[in-house]
Amino acid sequence: MKFNHILVVINPENEKQYALARAVRLVKEQKSDQKVKITAFLAAYDLSYQMSAFVSSEDRQEMQQAVINQRIEAINTYFEKYADPNIEFEPLVVWHSNEAEAITEEVERNQYDLVVKYTKEENNLSSLIFTPMDWQLLRKCPTPTLMVRDADWKHQRRILIAVNVSDDEEQAHQNLNEKLVSLGVDLADNLEKGNVHLVSAYPPIPINMTIDLPEFNNDESDNNIRAQYLLNMKTLRQRFGIDDDHTHVYEGFPEEVIPMVAQKLEAEIVVLGTIGRTGLSAAFVGNTAEHVISRLNCNLLAIKPNKL
Repeated sequence: MKFNHILVVINPENEKQYALARAVRLVKEQKSDQKVKITAFLAAYDLSYQMSAFVSSEDRQEMQQAVINQRIEAINTYFEKYADPNIEFEPLVVWHSNEAEAITEEVERNQYDLVVKYTKEENNLSSLIFTPMDWQLLRKCPTPTLMVRDADWKHQRRILIAVNVSDDEEQAHQNLNEKLVSLGVDLADNLEKGNVHLVSAYPPIPINMTIDLPEFNNDESDNNIRAQYLLNMKTLRQRFGIDDDHTHVYEGFPEEVIPMVAQKLEAEIVVLGTIGRTGLSAAFVGNTAEHVISRLNCNLLAIKPNKL
């Protein structure tokens, strides 16, 4: 797929708009045959405007609109730097106290192919720092979300796609694998010198199996599991024409294997499926994707499974 309508989240705290720069470069490199629209989005809010008891609702709305107009003027100045005849820019500022909810609501109102947002990184560049708003966005946003750091595209342009090739019959897993690889392959085709790698992790044999069952053959079981994962991975890679040496199957937990392979390959982007959580599970229980994300040192493209 090509990205025809991109929502870019503006970061007013930064002079440089890394998300906007990445979106513009992505549009240019995908060489679209039609004009692409980039909507620069900002959620503005000032609690003091809401709490003043001496201001009428009409005056309060005028004050809010004045802030929105000011932010729109600031956003328009960014467009001058990236002016391109094949890109249509539009500023969008909403009054909302929760950025993640505001983005999700806007995505649900309009058809966006991609959301691009900048996220911080540690000074030693070892990992990204996701704010609570970042986590909310990754859990809630139904559109593919690209979380970028300020580093430029790497020369190799390697794209690592994390897939689940366990030997189960769940159609949801197979559908998500297809969606992840399809989008990753399209992205690689859009990027010059882009190439795709697949990674999957199979679970280690529990230690208590060997202790409780002396006759249990640990090596044989491990080899059988690995063989099945390799077979399933082969089926998936062949479907998309991916080379054998671009597939990686390791024993271990995904939160350890995926960041390890990403670092080894010097991947530019990790494509990962995420499942939204709500309520207490979202507050206290991180899913596998979140454990993986917290250990990455590269850009992330998070994709939700299709609704059943």
